[in-house]
Amino acid sequence: MTNLPTVAAGLFLTCLSWFTSAGAVSAPGPVAPVEEAPATTVLSAPERSLYMAAFEQHIAATYTRAGLLNAGLPLVTYRKALVGFYNLQQRGTVSSKCHTITIIDFSQSSTRERLWVVDLAQGRLLHHTLVAHGKNTGAEYAQSFSNQEGSEMSSLGFYVTGTTYQGKHGLSLKLQGVDEGYNTNALSRSVVVHGAEYVSPAFVRQHGRLGRSQGCPALPVAQTPGIIRSIKSGTVVFANAPTGVAYQSQWLQLDGALLAFAQHSGLLQRPG
Repeated sequence: MTNLPTVAAGLFLTCLSWFTSAGAVSAPGPVAPVEEAPATTVLSAPERSLYMAAFEQHIAATYTRAGLLNAGLPLVTYRKALVGFYNLQQRGTVSSKCHTITIIDFSQSSTRERLWVVDLAQGRLLHHTLVAHGKNTGAEYAQSFSNQEGSEMSSLGFYVTGTTYQGKHGLSLKLQGVDEGYNTNALSRSVVVHGAEYVSPAFVRQHGRLGRSQGCPALPVAQTPGIIRSIKSGTVVFANAPTGVAYQSQWLQLDGALLAFAQHSGLLQRPG
């Protein structure tokens, strides 16, 4: 039987080594410079050390508890998603009561289950399934992305989920793109979560790849209602970029994420 505390400790040390060597959110390929923290995010050296250690432990513990290694989600992608998640909370873009994140890893083949929904409070994997990319984004692999109307491409970055509606694909979920330059036209482009018959293992067996959308993260029909119920109304979605595709985001600033995590965890202790 796997020794979870030992595994978590090992992952914690790995996360710390990434932070120490890079000084920012680790990612495949070139690492973008870290943005200056907003004026409201000023951490002393002792605070930063304390919050950083607790944050990396939280990443390692939830990653292990949710079985995300066996589910094929790279730790570096999970860590990046959580940095953005807590920055979104710090800026008030999502509620501090939000504890659900959806991660789409566009670095992986469309034949693989490359979408994960994680309950961070419970450290539990809620859903793990196939997800389509846009028809002009690539064939088996996602390679090109756009925020433009009519591009029929997927968009990268962080989203906040909105309301549901009944559309031509049945129950669907609106997405608000919050990554300037990458996905902020999601609403006007009608980039939504919906089910589609072309998202299935049978389609992969027949065509050697998943079917493609007009830019929407389309899901298997049978799983769509359950996933939408889990993530609707103000949760975070993160679409990770493949290696070699440029992506720099305000939401990957580390100090804001540490401050939000400290507030959420009850670690924040400042004199009034």
